[in-house]
Amino acid sequence: MAGRAPGLRGVEHLGFTVPDLEAATRFLVDVLGCEPFYDLGPFAADDDWMARQLAVHPRAIMRRLRFFRCGHGPNFEVFEYDAPGQRREAPCNSDVGGHHLAFYTDDFDATLAHLRAHGVRILGEPVVRRNGPSAGQTWVYFLAPWGMQMELVSYPSGKGYEATTGRRLWHPADPAA
Repeated sequence: MAGRAPGLRGVEHLGFTVPDLEAATRFLVDVLGCEPFYDLGPFAADDDWMARQLAVHPRAIMRRLRFFRCGHGPNFEVFEYDAPGQRREAPCNSDVGGHHLAFYTDDFDATLAHLRAHGVRILGEPVVRRNGPSAGQTWVYFLAPWGMQMELVSYPSGKGYEATTGRRLWHPADPAA
């Protein structure tokens, strides 16, 4: 593909910061079914290394990080930091740097019921796309206990755009992915 960085294969992991790594681990493992792999840390520096290498406050302390595998998708690198001036609220999708993690499910209703049974805050009601490039997709947002936006998504019969091209977006259920 033209313009692709030489050797680039895809997303290996996503990193995000949580206020309490143990509480986040309980949610990721006990509710979502992720698997923890290993921890690193703590890390701190007396010079400007943290600012230079990570664009955080030079006196930031990365208390610990933990890697997770969550089904068939990129790994998660989850951090717990203490830093001067640290913002503790999660950004909205509309904020610069805002984001969400979308989790694909083969059984939307069963997974949604599972999230509700675990007291997960569901935002609004599921949206079913019947027209356009996302036709066939059902989705709903939910919040992690620390306020991070997440999405539950399913399109077991594919998406509408697939009728107009042989190209495909990556899909966690695709054995060739």
